[in-house]
Amino acid sequence: MTPTSGTPNSVPAKFKLDPVRGTVSLEGRMKMTAKADSERFQSGAYQYAAYLKTPEGRLRSDLAFANLKDFLPLHVKPLLCALDLGCGTGATAVRLARLGIHVTLLDSSPAMLDIAKRAVLEAGVTDKVVLQHGDAAQLADLFQTRSFDVILCHNILEYCDDPVAVLRGAARALRDSTAILSVLVRNQAGEVFKAAIQAGDLAAAENALTAEWGQESLYGGRVRLFTSDSLRAMLTEASLAAIAERGVRVLADYFPPRVSRSADYERIFELERKVGSRPEYAAVSRYIQCLARGVSSVAEDGE
Repeated sequence: MTPTSGTPNSVPAKFKLDPVRGTVSLEGRMKMTAKADSERFQSGAYQYAAYLKTPEGRLRSDLAFANLKDFLPLHVKPLLCALDLGCGTGATAVRLARLGIHVTLLDSSPAMLDIAKRAVLEAGVTDKVVLQHGDAAQLADLFQTRSFDVILCHNILEYCDDPVAVLRGAARALRDSTAILSVLVRNQAGEVFKAAIQAGDLAAAENALTAEWGQESLYGGRVRLFTSDSLRAMLTEASLAAIAERGVRVLADYFPPRVSRSADYERIFELERKVGSRPEYAAVSRYIQCLARGVSSVAEDGE
């Protein structure tokens, strides 16, 4: 019997193969009220998928996964269950599934899930993946406590009305003291450097020094900005303890044109891995990645 990823309170969406069309459909999708700005993730799904194929998009994903892999408890347990909140195109979930991890993909955008299910089918890992339509804000209602060994929360807190509530839900869903949560968010300091170096906009750079919100160029609309201190405070409030912090895309956005983002990709990746692990450089990265575990009180919560 193939184990499932976690133990959902509701019936999860399952893969169903149409032998005639050769396509995969979702069953049991939940009917949930979409947030006011969720349409941008629906209409911009293919635009986002295209972005992930650019050197910038690849680098963000590759660095975040490499950092996560450093902390995966693969040596502790033979079988791991993961939850990918706001799974997007499913690229990270496919990587986890190829490591033998059973993954539940959760996203509020049916268009994103359509892209993800094709990626999963093409990768041949449908036996290790469950797709579920839903909102990360309702995490506590969707899954039982202590269901997952790994939870990904990459680039979704920026769009949440209450990031701490999402983190609390994630804390409750972590299985035990070895379980790991990976959070990736937009760094406020990175907005300052982007405005000053890329755009040469001194006014925007000055405003970004204290800005809580930035502008989302891919989807449109605004995006929440974080500092290392504000993110760690939110983790603490959610009964989570940060065990490591990494900078993602510290230098790559500012290389001169003579540096080819494609031809020199591997060298850029290795350089980013080195500077991203050093606090003095990570402080000005475009994204902050925090790896966290639940504190002891989380294990007693919900009993």
